Amino acid sequence: MMPENREKLRGVVWLIPLLLIVVLLFIVARPHDSYDYDGTPQQQYTHDTTSDTLERKLHPFDPNIADYRTMIEAGVERRIAVGIIRWREAGKVFRVKEDVALCYGMTDSMYFALEPYINIGDKYRIKTPANTEPTSHIDTTILLPFSLDSVGTAYLRAIGFTSRQADLVIRYRDMIGGYRTMEEFAECYAVDSAMAARLEPYIIFPERPAEPTYARPKITLPVDINSADSATLVSLRGIGSKSVVHILRYRELLGGYHSAEQLLELATVTEDNFQLFSSQIYCDSAEIKKICINFASPKELEVHPYLSNRMLRRIINHRELKGGWSTVEEMIEDDIFSEEEAARIAPYLDFGTHPE
Repeated sequence: MMPENREKLRGVVWLIPLLLIVVLLFIVARPHDSYDYDGTPQQQYTHDTTSDTLERKLHPFDPNIADYRTMIEAGVERRIAVGIIRWREAGKVFRVKEDVALCYGMTDSMYFALEPYINIGDKYRIKTPANTEPTSHIDTTILLPFSLDSVGTAYLRAIGFTSRQADLVIRYRDMIGGYRTMEEFAECYAVDSAMAARLEPYIIFPERPAEPTYARPKITLPVDINSADSATLVSLRGIGSKSVVHILRYRELLGGYHSAEQLLELATVTEDNFQLFSSQIYCDSAEIKKICINFASPKELEVHPYLSNRMLRRIINHRELKGGWSTVEEMIEDDIFSEEEAARIAPYLDFGTHPE
């Protein structure tokens, strides 16, 4: 073979591997669509360098009628789509956007991303008068006079409460034996000042009987505020009959007091009054009814005054993923509570491995 031919052959031999390497690099670097289990391309993600998060390309959807495929195509995550469908299978409907935030698996960041794309259809959306737009989840439904002691959750949802708020209003009503004044209604944790002011002109309260007079029994001081009855509490210097009612109601909601200073959280207990009776009371922590945090149902959790909507969602979501916690410090690490929130709720938590 001629020398020049050998040189050409050697050059071709070196060139072929280089071409193969270039082709492989092109194939690896080329973006590919990934496919869901049903054969449809998954939603692509774009990186947001300002928030360092991955965001889906979202599209409008109605959570009351959209099927699984439709929600996936709208950019809803699979587990959230499943949670929405399970909510519907349980016989519930989405009347306001905030209802979607209560689905299992939903986090605050997920809900805030989805909220602009949630469309509640006319069939289930709370109706508003023509040519008006609600400014929040409190709608502008035309109201008629009604009694709080006879309405149900469906009516409360229709006038602007979310499902959870409606349940809390009914539970608080049942616990106190009915709403007798606007002040009692406003004390319910599900009622904000705007809602109370909006509904006040339409609420019919029953005629209020005269307040009973309390005989002042002979008592032994100090008094345990977790076991004392109304007659015992009203006999203490500095506590009036109105304060007694609030102290007992709040005790029931909390599950008991772990510190006498918690009474200062009541609007009817002032600093001056507290100084008058604080030396006459103490708290027996053994009387506190604790929450089995690893097994309590959402309905058991949501009535506690110290647990917000945000905390409730995070407890349910994280508990499903990891199975529970052993200490309140673990819950701080999982961002369920801040240190301040944890210190407040810790006396009410039971981390037992088995439900009672």
